[in-house]
Amino acid sequence: MGFLLVMGLMFAAMWFLLIAPQRKKQKELQQMITELKSGDEILTVGGIYGVITNVKDDRFVVKVSESTKLEINKSHVQSLVSKKSD
Repeated sequence: MGFLLVMGLMFAAMWFLLIAPQRKKQKELQQMITELKSGDEILTVGGIYGVITNVKDDRFVVKVSESTKLEINKSHVQSLVSKKSD
């Protein structure tokens, strides 16, 4: 019986130390992605900085230089660098 109690406590500790913070971080990232709009500067998972020029259903069109635009999947956005100044 003591073994089950120890295992239960270890599972609870792992939940609060590893799983719960990761789920919170994932929710915050998803919220940030849904709030992105044209003009916001982003950083992709691949390390590319760019400015969103168009928002589509499942992807963004990102301007990375004066003559280069890329279409990236929304899930490949790592972080928001700066919001569009209104």
